[in-house]
Amino acid sequence: MTLINRNLRHKFRRLWALPIAGALAAAIAGPAAAQNSGDTRISAADQATYVDLVTLAERSELVIRAEIRRQTQVPAERAPRLQPGFARLYIEAETQALIAGRSAIGQSLVYLVDVPLTVKGKPPKLKKRTMVLFANTVPGRTQSSRGTEIQLAAKNAQLDYSPAFEARLRPVLASLAEADLPPKITGIADALAVPGTLAGESETQIFLETLDRSPVSITVLRRPGQPPVWGVSWGEIVDSAARAPARGTLRWYRLACSLPDELPSRANLARDPAARRLAATDYRLVVDGLGACDRAITEAG
Repeated sequence: MTLINRNLRHKFRRLWALPIAGALAAAIAGPAAAQNSGDTRISAADQATYVDLVTLAERSELVIRAEIRRQTQVPAERAPRLQPGFARLYIEAETQALIAGRSAIGQSLVYLVDVPLTVKGKPPKLKKRTMVLFANTVPGRTQSSRGTEIQLAAKNAQLDYSPAFEARLRPVLASLAEADLPPKITGIADALAVPGTLAGESETQIFLETLDRSPVSITVLRRPGQPPVWGVSWGEIVDSAARAPARGTLRWYRLACSLPDELPSRANLARDPAARRLAATDYRLVVDGLGACDRAITEAG
């Protein structure tokens, strides 16, 4: 065995000795960027939706702009769970900027990534390409002889950099850094529709469950001769004047990507059949108003 081969085997052994059952195993399960063959590349960064960007950012300790300096293909026998049609690469990169992060990083980075093969059955040439990396530090293994070891946080966590992509990303990162982050929605606690004194008048309250147990509620108001309106109260006080969150905001994301499609029967507190139908109808109004939680390059969960 040559010295180069021994060094490569040692390098891969170090990386695969890391605790990869969680974040790294998920990160290497899919492509780093949606590509087809040759020089024609379809950038996953261009496909990424607002939902994708929030998902990647929330799973990451670090968002890094880096230039790839070297790639080495990991031998197939040392690439468990590698999908057919993909290659696993050991990447050495140079940090250009820490776009966001809670940890210090070095000038040099090393990490593993899976990339789709070209039609010629070869991995794409990534050298000198600038990437945005959504990554996490490796507990207890922050530095190697070749640089800071990081783990990509999810599928497609290595995306081609462009000024336009960074311009889309920065507002997302800024919203996640705010002190009054909206809580993560985990389900629906209760819902109750109450008819008013006038025909066509009603109010439906939907109380949500959150990860940190902070109160969030949705109010749907119907008035005679007017279209129904709904809004969200992010606190103890239920505000009947609250309005729906704008699409492409973090509050919209929390709701659109967490609420079930239908109101769970167990959550509907009304006993009268008409009131139960009204609560279900008003919940459907909210879900339709939020619209789809569109993803292009990430998976929920």
